[in-house]
Amino acid sequence: MKRLNTIIIDDEEDSVNLLRIQLQRHCPEIGEIHTFNSPLKALQEIVQLKPDLVFLDIEMPELNGFQFLEHLAPLNFSVIFITAYNEFALRAFRFSALDYLVKPVHINDLTDAVNKAVQAIRPSGAQFDLFQKQFYLERINKIAVSSLTGITFVNLDEILYVEASSNYSILVLVDGEKVIISKTLKDVQEILEERNFFRIHRQYIINLHKVKHFNKNDCLLTMENNKQLQVARIQKDKLIERFGLV
Repeated sequence: MKRLNTIIIDDEEDSVNLLRIQLQRHCPEIGEIHTFNSPLKALQEIVQLKPDLVFLDIEMPELNGFQFLEHLAPLNFSVIFITAYNEFALRAFRFSALDYLVKPVHINDLTDAVNKAVQAIRPSGAQFDLFQKQFYLERINKIAVSSLTGITFVNLDEILYVEASSNYSILVLVDGEKVIISKTLKDVQEILEERNFFRIHRQYIINLHKVKHFNKNDCLLTMENNKQLQVARIQKDKLIERFGLV
């Protein structure tokens, strides 16, 4: 059986050394092991090394794991992510077909992951895109928007709703502040639609977590600040579906 040519990429030297020892002791399927503390250095050599399997840390100072893989797409090797993230973030990992290991790495988890690599389970480009997308949707809770005066950073959970205003949009925040941004409502929709926001009308995008009451008969939403917003009838059923109502 061909043993797997393996690379470990992690900016923490102790983590690299520990994982290498575990692989050597418990995973006979692993062949030669190359290690890198710098993802930039790994990028320079990975093509020549032709790995079958890469253990990749996610948060590194030069490049994060996703950025590293973007430089190499399409992938022709198996990837096992190494992470110290909590359960909230791990739901994103489990959503995809990629493997992951949580620090400190348990031997059973390690051997199971290597066995999958031996069986030639490799992430397709679509699977990686989905994994990356879910990761960022779970992890990022701020948006950077271009305002009239520069760049404004806004917490998503501080936004009640967004209102159209000609070629601009107005972010209405929970504290009553209004932030005018130089984007159309359609542009804002593209940014927020896959988070917990929904366009109810040509005039409004709402934060689904900030809805106080929905009058289905009159198609009126009451937000947490008691502001009532009209829901377009064509959007009514979609909104009910987003709320998980029957």
